[in-house]
Formats: sequence, C-alpha cells, structure tokens
Amino acid sequence: MTIAHLLVVLRARWLSAALTLLLVAGLVVGLTLSSPKLYTAEAVVLLDVKSPDPIAGMVLHGMGTSTYMSTQVGVIQSQRVVERAVKSLRLDQDPSLREQWRDATESRGDVATWLVSLLTPGLQVRPLRDANLISVTFTALDPAFAAALTNAVVRSYIATSVDLRVEPAREYSSFFDSRSVEARADLEKAQSRLSAFQQERGMVVTDERLDTETARLAELTSQMVGLQAIASESSSRQRQSALSGDTMQEVLGNSLVSGLTADYARQEARLTEMSSRLGDRHPSVVEMKANMAQLRSRIDTETRRVNTSVGTNNSVNVARLGQLRSSIEAQRTKLLQLKAERDEAAVLQRDIAGAQQALDAVTTRLNQTNLESQTTQTNVSVLKNATPPLGPSGPRVLLNSAAGLVLGTLLGLAMALIRERMDPRLRNDDAVLQRLGQPLLGQLPVWARGDKPGLARLRLTKLHLRTASPSLGR
Repeated sequence: MTIAHLLVVLRARWLSAALTLLLVAGLVVGLTLSSPKLYTAEAVVLLDVKSPDPIAGMVLHGMGTSTYMSTQVGVIQSQRVVERAVKSLRLDQDPSLREQWRDATESRGDVATWLVSLLTPGLQVRPLRDANLISVTFTALDPAFAAALTNAVVRSYIATSVDLRVEPAREYSSFFDSRSVEARADLEKAQSRLSAFQQERGMVVTDERLDTETARLAELTSQMVGLQAIASESSSRQRQSALSGDTMQEVLGNSLVSGLTADYARQEARLTEMSSRLGDRHPSVVEMKANMAQLRSRIDTETRRVNTSVGTNNSVNVARLGQLRSSIEAQRTKLLQLKAERDEAAVLQRDIAGAQQALDAVTTRLNQTNLESQTTQTNVSVLKNATPPLGPSGPRVLLNSAAGLVLGTLLGLAMALIRERMDPRLRNDDAVLQRLGQPLLGQLPVWARGDKPGLARLRLTKLHLRTASPSLGR
C-alpha cells in the first residue's frame, strides 16, 4: 500500500479512526484521573571508596568502584535490609497488616517476609552517574509512610553493612584465637626441645666453644708441624750415629768425650816416645798401652752413650709425634661433633624462629580482627534524609495523556486499515490496476457539484475498460 492510497483510505475512514482515537485517549485520561495519587520519597547516601580503611589500611581501587557500587545497590534491595526496615518500623506487629496477611496467605509463612514482597516493588535504588552516591526512593500512597520507610531502609542498610563487616571479623577472630593457642603451644614445644637438647649435650648454643676448639685444633696442628721437623732431624742424626757415631756433633761436643780423647792423644804421644826410647816390652810401655786401652774403652763407652741418647731423643720425638697425631684426630672428631651439635641446635633454633613468626602473624591478625569485630563505623554516610513529598509523583497526567493520544492515533490507523481490509473499495487508479490486473485506457473528467465554470476543479473518474470483454458493451 502506497502513501497516497493510505491517505485516501484515511480520508474515507476518518470517522472510525477519530472515534477510536477519542475512545482510547479518553479511556487513558479517565484511568489516569481516577487512579490514586502516589508519593515518592528520596534519600541519598554517600559511599566513601577513596579513604583508606582505618583498621586494614586498604583502599578500594578505582577499577572495582562500579562493581562495588552495583553490589551495594543489590545489598540495599536485599530481603535482609528491607525486612530489617520493616521490623524497625514494627509493621509486622500492625494488626491490620497481620489481618491482611492471614487473609492473603492463610497464615502461611512469615508476615515480615510477606510485607517485604509487597514493599520491594515500590523500592527503587540506583547509583548516580559519575558519583559515589546512591539514590534510594520509595513510592507509596501516604507521603509520610514513604519517607519513613525510605529512611528506615537507609538505616537498615547502614546497620547491615556494619554487620556484614563485623560478623566475618568475629568468626575470623574466633579462628585466630584458637590458632594462636596452637601456635603458642608449638613455640613452647620447640623451646622445650632446644632446652632438652642443650641439657643433654651440656652445651649452650653459641659459637664461643666452637671457636675455642677450632683454635685448639689449629694450635695442635702447628705443634705437630714443628715436632715433625724436630723428629725428622733427630731421625737423621740417629741414622748418622749408626754409620759414624764418633763424628756426631753431639759426640764431638761432649766435654767428657773431648777430655778423654785429649788424654788419649797425649798418652798416645807419650807411648810413641817411650816405645822409641824404651822399647815395646818395657813395663812402662806395657802399662801405658794398658792405660790407653782402658781410656779407649771409656771413650767408646761414652760415644755409645751419646749416640744412644740421640736415638732415645729420636724415639721420644717419634712418640710425641704419635701422641700429637692422636690428639689432633681426637680434637678433629670433637670439633666435628660440636659442629653436628651446633647444626642440630640451629635446626631447633629455626623451629623456634618459625614458631615465633607464626605466632606473631596470628597475633597480628587476631588483634586486627578483634578491632574489626568491635567496630561500629562504616563507609556509608547519609547525604540526604527522606522527607514527606509535598506533591504526588504519580500518576503523570500529561505524560499519560500524551501516551494515550499516541496510542489512540496508532489504534485509529489500525482500525481504518482493518475496516478497509474487511470492506475493500476501488478508490484510485492504483487500486483498480492492482485489483483487476488490466491496463488503463483513459480518464474522464467529472465536474464537482456546485463548481462554477472557469473556476471548477476537475475530479477525475478513472475508467478502466477491459479489452475483448463481453461486458464492454453493457
């Protein structure tokens, strides 16, 4: 259908369209005027999401602000908040409301829950754009009741926000309290194990004893190095004494051996002189030889004694070296044992440190949760309290009237089209062409009734003739 055909139809069916428009618009206006007046009270709350938490010290990041605001809107509209507001106004104790509840539910369920289901549709909560503000409105027939319930919802929301923070803190406080007892018991057990270990080993967990024993091992090692040099030297002298004992420095430096050797040399000189003068068989010569033999025997005896003392000194050095080696091994074993004990004690000390750290962490969280469980502050502030509205917020007469006119117009158009569909007419050449499906041969002008010659307007009546049709000559 073209626009021209639509205009022709509306011109022909204008009465139906007008009656439909007047009927719908009148009905909407009548219903609007007969509807009871509604009053809307509004309260505004401010949510501080920038200031740090006075206990936890955390700040809500800007990325989570929109989510946080949406969550708070859901909290305000929750059954817990509305039910708390109902109970704070003692609506569940009102006899008339209880009577209505019994009639509506046959005393099933809870009257407060029933009231929440009735009041929630009138409660509107929306965050204000680009601000940390939330608007809370409630619409009712009584302006005072609308304001009272709005303020009660706001107070209930603030109290609920405190409870939502305090209740988990109390549960956490109880948990951390029991955990602190366990952590303190673990710390005492670790300290008891360390004390028992110290008493069993007779030690104090310090590095002083280990340093002393280490210094002693170093001293023994130094002594062994010096004694090894002495023993090596004494061993060399012992081997030298076995090969040529009379040339040993100890022998040559011995005063008795030197004196005996000097006497022997003098007597040897006298023997040579006496032998050349008296002969070898002279009693004095024989006696001299006997004395010299005796002197040689004494020299050999003293030489052997000196060489024996060198050997004895070497044996003593070797024995001392062996004893020193044993002492060093014993000291090294003792030092290793002390290190093992120190490592074991260090493990026990780390257990104590870990238990102390765990106790400190639990104690810190316990103190924080105790503070949070006792707090009565929240980040919600009332920026505007609801007051009884001076005028009604609904029904909106102008808006509903405009909507009725628009709806009536649309329904009027629809009524005209429906009537045209039910009773179709050939109102223009397009309708003729579309209905008959034949070509147009010509148009005949028709003078309108009352038109004056020269000023009359032609009204064209389209004549559609079907070629080769039996009805053409009729």
